Amino acid sequence: MPKEKSRHFVFLLYPDTLPKNWEIELETLGTAIAVSPLHDKDKSKVDGQEYIKPHYHCIYIAKNPVTADSVRKKVQKVLGQQAIAKVQVCLNVKNAYLYLTHESKDAKAKNKHVYDKQEIKLLNNFDIDRYVSMDSAEKDDLLDLICEVIASYELANILELKD
Repeated sequence: MPKEKSRHFVFLLYPDTLPKNWEIELETLGTAIAVSPLHDKDKSKVDGQEYIKPHYHCIYIAKNPVTADSVRKKVQKVLGQQAIAKVQVCLNVKNAYLYLTHESKDAKAKNKHVYDKQEIKLLNNFDIDRYVSMDSAEKDDLLDLICEVIASYELANILELKD
């Protein structure tokens, strides 16, 4: 059975295993990557341990469909064998992006610490807007707004909106 291929992946990086220039090294891969703020305030469920091991969440966007194993090997090549353990296929880039700062529905439900979204690092032109789409209610609201503008300005021709 062939291994599953995808273009979207998520993985964790642990600061204590990273080289000093790890961000520059990741950029040399030439793929779009989003890196979370350092997650150092995630509560631990282990008795006597307040927080879990500090880590970064990463979203990796491959140019072509590849396997998780090939992504892991590419990252290990530039960051070292210990830098990354498990790479997973990402089913929803928008939700994964929200999880970088614990703003996803799941993270909110678990009352996780919210990190500053200004601290998200976007490497190699990572563009979240490519993965965010409007639902039908948002599209309806936008259409209503456009129609209101057309009606209020009595625009007979939609091209008049450009002026």
